[in-house]
Parts: sequence; C-alpha cells; structure tokens
Amino acid sequence: MIDVQRLRVLRAVAEHGSFNRAAGALLLTPSAVSQHIAALERAVGHPVAVRSTRGVTLTEPGRLLVEAAESISAELDQVRHAIDRLTAQRPRLTVATFTSGGRHLLPAALARFVEAHPEVELTVLESEPEGAAAMVRGGAADLALAYHFDGPPPVRPGERPGLDWVPLMEDPLWLVLPPGHRLADRPTVDLAELGADRWVLGCLRTEAYLRRYAELAGFDLRVAASTTDYFFAQTLVAAGVGVSLIPHVSLTGAGESTAVRVEPPRPARHFGLVLPRLRRPHLHTQALAAALTAAATSPHTPTGERP
Repeated sequence: MIDVQRLRVLRAVAEHGSFNRAAGALLLTPSAVSQHIAALERAVGHPVAVRSTRGVTLTEPGRLLVEAAESISAELDQVRHAIDRLTAQRPRLTVATFTSGGRHLLPAALARFVEAHPEVELTVLESEPEGAAAMVRGGAADLALAYHFDGPPPVRPGERPGLDWVPLMEDPLWLVLPPGHRLADRPTVDLAELGADRWVLGCLRTEAYLRRYAELAGFDLRVAASTTDYFFAQTLVAAGVGVSLIPHVSLTGAGESTAVRVEPPRPARHFGLVLPRLRRPHLHTQALAAALTAAATSPHTPTGERP
C-alpha cells in the first residue's frame, strides 16, 4: 500500500529538486526524506528518483506518483473545504475573478444567483488566472473566472489534476488610437502598420503578446507607458501618449480616442471557468457557474466601440 505521507515527500523532492531542499521545506532531516523515498520505492517495486551531482531526477514511475500526489492533495483540500462549508452556520460560496472579467460578468450573474439562493454567504476574491486556479485547486475558492490569450487555457488536462476548464466567451482586442491619428478613419488596421508608434500597455500579458507580434512583423516595440489598468491606459491614449490594444469588455471611449478593429487573425482573450472536478458536484457552485454562463451569452456593447 502506498503511504500518502511518502507521496507528499516525493512531491516536495520533485518541487525543490533535491533531498536537502525538500527536507528544509518539510521540516525533516535529509536522512528522513531519503528513508521515505526508499520505503516508497519498496512499496511500488521501482526506483522513483535518481540522485546526481546536478540534483534529483524523477523516473517515469516517480512522475506518475507525483501526478497522483497532486490529485490526492487537491481532493483532500477540496474535501476539507467542503466539510468547513457543511459545518458553517450559513452556506458559503467563494468565487475568484480577474478584474475586467468580474466587472463584465459578475454583477448580472451574482444578482441572478442571490435571487435564487439568498441563504448563501458570498465572497469574491480578485486574482489573476494562475492564482485563481490554485485557489480552486486548494479549496480557497469554489470556482474561478479566468482568461487566457491565444494559446492553451490556464487549466490543461494532466497539468492541474482535479480541475476542469469550461469556455465562456471570446473577448477580442481592439486597437485604441489617440485623437487625430493617421489610421483613425480606417475600418480595420493591421498591427504591422503601427511599427513606428509608441505603445501604452494596460496589462503585462498584452505586452507579451505585442512583443511576439512585433518580432514577427519585423519591428521593435516602443513602450511609452506601462500600466496594469486598461481604463488608465485609455486615458493616456486619449492624452496622445501612444496607441494601445484594449479588450472589448474594457473599452470606455475615454476622451476623443477611437477604437478600431484589428485585421484578422484578431487577437483575443478567452474567458472561462475553473471548476473543481468532484465526484459529487456542489449545488451552489453549479448554480453560480450556470449564472455566469448566462451572463456571458447576454449582449454587451462597450461605450467606446465603433459601430
């Protein structure tokens, strides 16, 4: 039989890359860690970790056991959270969300949920996608509203055991231009036409996308301002500081700035829900997920969008 504590030790070895560092994190001696790993190897009948001067490398059985350890840990955390919820005086539900997605979808979804379930004590936590997924996995949140740009979602099969990703909606990025910009009257603009412009960044993830695109288009990205707020970024564009790439749901029409469509393939954010993979789905989690899905399919036109 495989001991859960030994799986925990192996997981720490995999995370820290050495027996000594794992021992420090677990408040054990290196000898104790070595004994746990040796006992685990005897239980499974195969080596699970190979030590060398460069650190520790997991064998294939070791990697499989670490995946199992992550799944078991996630399930135990979720069960602990479920027990806390069962023993609470009022039913509780916690949702994690990123700012612009929460502003766009949560008000309608929460209003619908509260009307149907007034007995539930709701908590909303702000978090970027990776942190939100970790909250759901660890039981600190019951579900999360998250996003990703072009590419894989923050939750992929096998990478975060115990979690599911449910797509909600696409949020295309728009080019926002300052007053009098030479391309403001165009219906669509290719980002390559803006190689000579300076950029206002409203999100670090947008910067990563723009830098990749600029490299492919053959120009150097010149940054005039860097913020973590799309609304602030748009006010800077309206003041003539530079041009920006803003998600559809965050367009405000600040000042005399103009929002213009980007020529295909259009960059976009993809909204989705991070949900725990439970054998017995939680009624209130399912209800809020349904309310968010309904909100995502409702029509919404930002005030700054050009018709």
